[in-house]
Amino acid sequence: MVLIEAKRERPVDVQAGSLHIRLAESAAEIRASQRLRYRVFCEEMMAKPSAEMVRAGREFDSYDDYCDHLLVLDRGGGGAVVGSYRLMRREAALRRGQFYAVDEYDITPLLNYPGEILELGRSCVDPAHRTGSTMQLLWRGIAEYVFAYNIDLMFGCGSLPGTDPQALALPLSYLYHHHLAPPALRATALSSRYVAMDLLPSAELDLKVARKALPPLLKGYLRLGGYVGDGAVVDAEFGTTDVCIVVKTDLVTERYYRHYTREDASRSEGGS
Repeated sequence: MVLIEAKRERPVDVQAGSLHIRLAESAAEIRASQRLRYRVFCEEMMAKPSAEMVRAGREFDSYDDYCDHLLVLDRGGGGAVVGSYRLMRREAALRRGQFYAVDEYDITPLLNYPGEILELGRSCVDPAHRTGSTMQLLWRGIAEYVFAYNIDLMFGCGSLPGTDPQALALPLSYLYHHHLAPPALRATALSSRYVAMDLLPSAELDLKVARKALPPLLKGYLRLGGYVGDGAVVDAEFGTTDVCIVVKTDLVTERYYRHYTREDASRSEGGS
């Protein structure tokens, strides 16, 4: 995939073939993102939309007006939104009153973390564009955003499909035994919603099978050195079981520099 250097007048602005990633710049683009979310979450994944969402054909909530919306646009498809991520920084959460994750987790250790923090959410990609190239572009967009706003820590609710924790005992136990966040970064599920994750002893885990059972997005966070908080939360509205993911951005920025500065140098020398 040939990437075109990001334009600095925008925090995120990268082209890759027919795809273009940047932040939403209008209410119409945000609505297009919400329509994609509706198709993915409500029609495909069977989340339970409100009557208002059904009428509008969009998945939305009160956080949308306070967030940045990272969009993948298909220029070959008339500029359609084919990928989306919702991003919320500390100042936006202060204006909204809280981060989205607060409804599921006590994130006090994350709020106390020095520097800028970023909540990631509502990640979705159109089924026709679920390729490595699209995901690579989404990660590139997040890396650009991290650089633009000096993000030190990212977090969010990562989802496993299904609402029966016992059926998810293998991946939940794997995450707990092998990727539990250190105390200083450990969000904890609210006591009213707390579901234990250590459902199987560590010695009984088949690590290869457990890793294979994780959704691709969770695998991506773990590859960046991500941790999980203590306790899972069943989200009946979305039909998922959530874990709190925490990622320090050190590895994100290191990989960004190593990969893209090498690629940019290749282009400047006439490479493709």
